[in-house]
Amino acid sequence: MTFSKSQRPTFILAAAALVLGGSVVARAQSPGSTVWSGVYTDEQADRGKAAYAANCASCHGDTLAGIDVAPPLTGAGFLNNWNGTSAGDLFNRIKTTMPLNAPATLSGRTVADIEAFIFKANGFPAGQVALPSAPPMMANMKIVSQKPAN
Repeated sequence: MTFSKSQRPTFILAAAALVLGGSVVARAQSPGSTVWSGVYTDEQADRGKAAYAANCASCHGDTLAGIDVAPPLTGAGFLNNWNGTSAGDLFNRIKTTMPLNAPATLSGRTVADIEAFIFKANGFPAGQVALPSAPPMMANMKIVSQKPAN
């Protein structure tokens, strides 16, 4: 394939974006990835904290401990329910069923931010790459209650 001088910069930028974007996807989908490997950023969790307060706290509580029939989103109760599932599974649950008074109204970014806040509240470490806002990119990110041995 031959490119003119005016097309080369565009091609190079497009190729670089594809390579860089592919590395993010590859990291997000890497086999054996767990919530212990830094699957969200601190900035994302901070946005999630505000989104949680606006959309979730009225049912799940300010401390994520759960209220009445709303389950806890931290601690043993949360980890027992979600241990061994994927971050994509949790994303889908939040995206399709929450908030209770207006299910399926949160954007993908808002759901990913809330999920990042939940992960932070459970003591999972932040990383350098934000949690994606598409469940297929989280299919191999496992929620595990115990930190894997290195």
